[in-house]
Amino acid sequence: MIAARITEQDALAQARLLLVDDESAFRRALGRQLEHRGIALTAVGCCAEALRHLELEPVDVVIMDMQMPGLDGVECLRRIKRRWPQAEVIFLTAHASVQSGTAGMAGGAFDYCLKPIDISELLDRVELAAQKALINRESGAL
Repeated sequence: MIAARITEQDALAQARLLLVDDESAFRRALGRQLEHRGIALTAVGCCAEALRHLELEPVDVVIMDMQMPGLDGVECLRRIKRRWPQAEVIFLTAHASVQSGTAGMAGGAFDYCLKPIDISELLDRVELAAQKALINRESGAL
């Protein structure tokens, strides 16, 4: 069975991740924390950049801020899910409300985390999302 072959740790090592956040200092800091743990990712500053990146290089997991200038996270999620339904999206929100997180979940997000980020909590969610995405990718390749 495919699911049994992909552990959460394997998923993190194999997953293609994209971080989307308009705050460059936050992108750098979170990117360093993830890379320090052996997790490779690409980071961009807005939804338009994320969509351009996805056209060139699809990813397994998108970690995305909900509140960004231009297209907000929920609209970006809609566009991502329409074009790349296999990509799992984890929202980050500084606007700590269950409503904002559940709006993303209703739109097809895998999960959400509140800022300031608890890196262990985020890693747990990224591991599960990556595992699901990789299982779906392998299933689609069969």
